Amino acid sequence: MNILILQASPRANGNTAWMAEEYKNAAEAAGHKVTLVNVSKKKIAGCLACEYCHGKGNGACIQKDDMQELYPLMAEAEVLVLAAPIYYFTLNAQIQAPIQRLYCVNKPAKVKKMALLMSSYSPGVYTGAISEYKDICGYWGVEDSGIVTAKIDEQKTEATKQKIQELVKNL
Repeated sequence: MNILILQASPRANGNTAWMAEEYKNAAEAAGHKVTLVNVSKKKIAGCLACEYCHGKGNGACIQKDDMQELYPLMAEAEVLVLAAPIYYFTLNAQIQAPIQRLYCVNKPAKVKKMALLMSSYSPGVYTGAISEYKDICGYWGVEDSGIVTAKIDEQKTEATKQKIQELVKNL
């Protein structure tokens, strides 16, 4: 399968980046094609709600920023993995911009499955992010292939690595 991982942590060696890399390694070992993009290093503006994309743009966003690099990757992805830290009860801003900019295409055409990887220093802070993720899966009509969370004492552990590997096995 063609897998796209959007990793949204600005910390290059942080916990979320580690989770995304572990997913990538497991998926590649299983024979999947994987592209991992650190969207926190991209310049992606939020949706302007200008409706250009649904009129003159014929599905193309009027904004020309780093999101232009992601549209072709998303068009070919069969699995979309969102990897984001939870800073304050929801997916961080760095992942929200690319998610919201998908408004112009409504749904990546080939995506059939999604997964969610999240890290936080606190337990019990994932409900809002999980709700948003599940709403996206439902709206797009794609399969939720799983969620892995890692609070402070679960980060970069063998147990978390195994949970991530299980997600890949379920593809």
